[in-house]
Amino acid sequence: MFGTAWAADKAAQAAVEGQDHGFFGNPETWVAIAFLLFVVLLGKLLWTKVGELLDKRSDTIARALADADRLRNEAAAAKAQAEKTLAQATAEAEGILAQARDDVGRMQARAATSLQHQIALREQQALDRIAQSEAAAAKQVRDTTVDVALSATRSLLREQVGSGKSQDLVDQAIAELPRRLH
Repeated sequence: MFGTAWAADKAAQAAVEGQDHGFFGNPETWVAIAFLLFVVLLGKLLWTKVGELLDKRSDTIARALADADRLRNEAAAAKAQAEKTLAQATAEAEGILAQARDDVGRMQARAATSLQHQIALREQQALDRIAQSEAAAAKQVRDTTVDVALSATRSLLREQVGSGKSQDLVDQAIAELPRRLH
């Protein structure tokens, strides 16, 4: 600016004095040179600033792409880990299910064995009760037979032995008979 004002002053003086100094003596040349220098310097500053802005933007985009790639890799790793965990859980569930089936089979076998054992035990208890009932019935029949035999013997002895002393002996023998038979 100062250069253009100075050049304009010089040009005005030369015109007044009537001197013409050629191409470099012309003030318009100096104004053009000053304008070109100004545009070049301003262009260089603008170009530098625009380059820096574009570099920053490029770095931001590169970081965003790197972050996106890292996140994609992390997501793929998380997916693989989730699939692995799911496969392990599925295998474990199948193992638990197989174990449960085996346990059920063993429990059923134990229950069947226990049921057979209980049936055999109850059958034995029933046989024991029957045997006890048979023994009781046999004892009752024997006791009844003894009582009938005693009564018959008493009757027979009374009829056949009629007098006093023999009567005492018979009565005494009859009295001892139940004690000896039982």
